[in-house]
Amino acid sequence: MALINPSINFNGNAEEAFNFYKSVFGGEFAMIVRLKDMESPENPVAENDANKIMHIALPIGQNVLMGNDVPDFLGPVNENENRSKISVSAESREEADKLFNGLSAGGSVEVPIDDSPWGSYFGMFRDKYGIEWMVDFDPKYNGKV
Repeated sequence: MALINPSINFNGNAEEAFNFYKSVFGGEFAMIVRLKDMESPENPVAENDANKIMHIALPIGQNVLMGNDVPDFLGPVNENENRSKISVSAESREEADKLFNGLSAGGSVEVPIDDSPWGSYFGMFRDKYGIEWMVDFDPKYNGKV
């Protein structure tokens, strides 16, 4: 079965955001590549972009959350746009609470985590980096959806 691995663009704070995500999910980064690491005579990197993240990867279960900083010459990402949400399926109510409370810290809650009309334990929010998340625990699937 194919895996879906979301990738998120940031305006120069990808490393900060990913350290925050790592503090919530745990684990270790599988990769961190900076723009300066890819520099060559044919592909110079502007000094103000050199330490920005070209690629960062945090394994979470069988999936990988990936991200990068957008180089200045491409213009900023609109962090308040209506993006697609990253959905996290927890294996228990306790894990759902931990993830919801950890990831939503400093952000804005859209739907407080609670029992949903469709039978799962669900909440939705935008984290302090502008990324939108849904956290769900459905006892019928036990984190496998």
